[in-house]
Amino acid sequence: MGDKLTQLQESMDQLLTQFIAALYYNERHHDLQKFQPTDKIPDLKPDQPPEVETVDPETFKAGQLELARDLITKEQQIEYLISTLPGLDNSERDQLQMIRELEEELSAAEQQRQEALKERDEVLKRLDGLVRLIRRH
Repeated sequence: MGDKLTQLQESMDQLLTQFIAALYYNERHHDLQKFQPTDKIPDLKPDQPPEVETVDPETFKAGQLELARDLITKEQQIEYLISTLPGLDNSERDQLQMIRELEEELSAAEQQRQEALKERDEVLKRLDGLVRLIRRH
């Protein structure tokens, strides 16, 4: 499941990057139009780079369409990743049953661990006794 969550996070990051790219494209390549007759488009100084690099309307619309398709495709990929996460096809009862089974497995594993620790301690005591016996002789 960790890999799916990582893929989902990376896809979300990519989607946000695509959103930023789409906003940048729209901001950078729109045509300069006035909204009201009193609006003014500032003249650029010779050493000042242009803030907007207008492109012809067909190219602009084609760019917007491509960016929109990319956003939709990425969103569909994210939807697919979400649908493959565990738990979405299981009812609450099924999930609770899985949790109970996992708790039982965990309890059994903990009991085995405790037994292994006791056995280790016993072996260490016997080994310590042998070492002391060898030192005495």
